[in-house]
Amino acid sequence: MRALPVGDRALLVELASGDEAQALHAELLRRRAAGTLTVREVVPAARTVLLDGLEEPSRLAAQLADWTVPPVPPRAEEAIEIPVRYDGPDLAEVAALWGVPEDEVARIHSAAEFRVAFCGFAPGFGYLTGLPARYDVARRATPRTSVPAGSVALAGPYTGVYPRASPGGWQLIGTTDRVLWDHARVPAALLAPGARVRFVAVGSV
Repeated sequence: MRALPVGDRALLVELASGDEAQALHAELLRRRAAGTLTVREVVPAARTVLLDGLEEPSRLAAQLADWTVPPVPPRAEEAIEIPVRYDGPDLAEVAALWGVPEDEVARIHSAAEFRVAFCGFAPGFGYLTGLPARYDVARRATPRTSVPAGSVALAGPYTGVYPRASPGGWQLIGTTDRVLWDHARVPAALLAPGARVRFVAVGSV
């Protein structure tokens, strides 16, 4: 890993893969909870983790090279369930890319257990990992100008759910009525980094 200074109180840690970033994020949270690390914010991304509010960033940067970071530990809490109607406009295209019938896309996707690797793009949008690499799909060559809220979508190794209507280039395989972002809810976001997620097929698939 490589730690880069960000201002006077923060570090941006670059890692070789998304799995390593998720593992470091989990380890940082564990050390903060144990009282062995003082940091205000720990923000994961695809292959980086930002630490803000550090007392001695340079000291931690020097120590990171000696850390042993275990794989992401299993989380004890129940998975967040998101009901999905597998009726997306790109379902047939994804099925063709996977080499399976359309109803098999629903079975494969709903059988996996996902984890929120990081959040971004829009408030409440989580980047979820969990599908085997053979099911990676490219983004659409031409993004849509408007994707409906609740669209369940695939891009690369990630699954995501659009929390609000917005432009987007992901492959749309289904829809959900679950609210991903609600200002009146505490916390407002349904999904947070590290959370377990399962998609539950509903309706006709």
